[in-house]
Amino acid sequence: MTAPDLTAPDLTAPDTLAAAIARFVAGLTLDSLPPDVVEKARVCLLNGYGIALGGHGTPYAPVARAAALALHGERSDGATMLGDGRRTSIPGAALAGSALFHGRAQEDTCGAAHIGAVLIPLLTALVEAGDGPVERLLPALVAGYEAGGLLENAFSPLTTPAGLRASPLYGTLAAAAGTAYLLGLPEDRIAAALANAASFTGGILQSFDDGTDEWRYQVGVAAVNGLTAARLAAAGSVSAPRAFEGRTGFVRAFARTGCDPAELAARLGRDWSIHRVTFKPYPVCAFNQTPVTAALALREEVAGRAIRSVTVRMNPFETGYAGMESKGPFASISGTLMSIPFCIALTLLRGVPTMETMTRYDDGAVNALVERVALVPDEAVRRLCCAIEVVLEDGTALTRRQDMTTDDFALPWEAVSALVRRIGDETGVPADAYDRIGRFARALPDATIGDVLEAFGRLPGLPHQASVSLVKDVTNG
Repeated sequence: MTAPDLTAPDLTAPDTLAAAIARFVAGLTLDSLPPDVVEKARVCLLNGYGIALGGHGTPYAPVARAAALALHGERSDGATMLGDGRRTSIPGAALAGSALFHGRAQEDTCGAAHIGAVLIPLLTALVEAGDGPVERLLPALVAGYEAGGLLENAFSPLTTPAGLRASPLYGTLAAAAGTAYLLGLPEDRIAAALANAASFTGGILQSFDDGTDEWRYQVGVAAVNGLTAARLAAAGSVSAPRAFEGRTGFVRAFARTGCDPAELAARLGRDWSIHRVTFKPYPVCAFNQTPVTAALALREEVAGRAIRSVTVRMNPFETGYAGMESKGPFASISGTLMSIPFCIALTLLRGVPTMETMTRYDDGAVNALVERVALVPDEAVRRLCCAIEVVLEDGTALTRRQDMTTDDFALPWEAVSALVRRIGDETGVPADAYDRIGRFARALPDATIGDVLEAFGRLPGLPHQASVSLVKDVTNG
């Protein structure tokens, strides 16, 4: 048998996009990053862990944990399944953790992708298992947001309308970049990890139309695929240099367009993707945050009066997203949190959406109003904006134009801390848990991952409390 040929084209050739991203990622250091980028990474960690703590009662993480244990088993090494206490493999912990982080659908958003729900549980598991130093966690997080966010910003306007979900599609690239950085891989191996990830990525939007739960687990699968891409690269995989811009590469295959590697590479370190990361005040789709904000203001004007009809105008990119125009009937929160008519009707009649009201599928008044909400795609309305007209039974018309940008949802540390603690108050999470994740995110690089594990070990009703004692032996991962 002939030995395999491990000779590959030059992965560091300057004219390939994988090489350019790898060069950027390899050169990141905590000291060289702009202070505002470092601060945003800390806030992303605080939000990610905080939302996950508040999602401990959602049903998706237990499903992912069961699958992780069936695939990898319980073990004394590896990493902890956050919110559970048992340990499994790193891929298993990432799969389970991402479902927890995604459970409230209130995780961060980078454009159309939920990169934090992919990256943060994966990097946490790697650090806990000793596969990367905690000192590299913040720049690894930035590496992931920048690699995934660069491609998301350039191509999600084309891939999303085609039915491809941005979170797994671009999150796999982010996971590969973040993992490769945390592992300390050299530039050519980071390029190989990115090329591998381009081959392993994907994910469709149909579950939103059908109101099912696959999307809850897509982020975990993206994390595992990105981890696999980086592990293969570390082991010496021979990977396509032009995985992104090649004739049958990522961009042609998914976006059906061309790719200018030099133009995209020029954005790295100039247009920081992490600054586009936004946080969700309400447990609804990112595209529904603005309509809910507008509806809350209109609710004050309606003042309990009977509503005849509602018309909402939004950008076609958002109205055309899977599940957004649905009027039910609803049988899962996967359907209600996506539906623009439902979220507006619920907010006008019941106020701020909560997990409890979002799962009240038999609310007759809300369901009746949903049928009277007309959704109008309007190119004149920018993304993240909306215009709502409420016509009352007496003929009075109330209008609200809500113009918002990512800056409105790019909350600072204090606002995110208040947000996650408010959710914790609703869901019974001890304040000490938030103290610990805040201390961890603020202290990096001089922090211990044990603070994070102890925070999740304080969740009420933890299924496997005895196993949480394992975190006491963890110092810096």
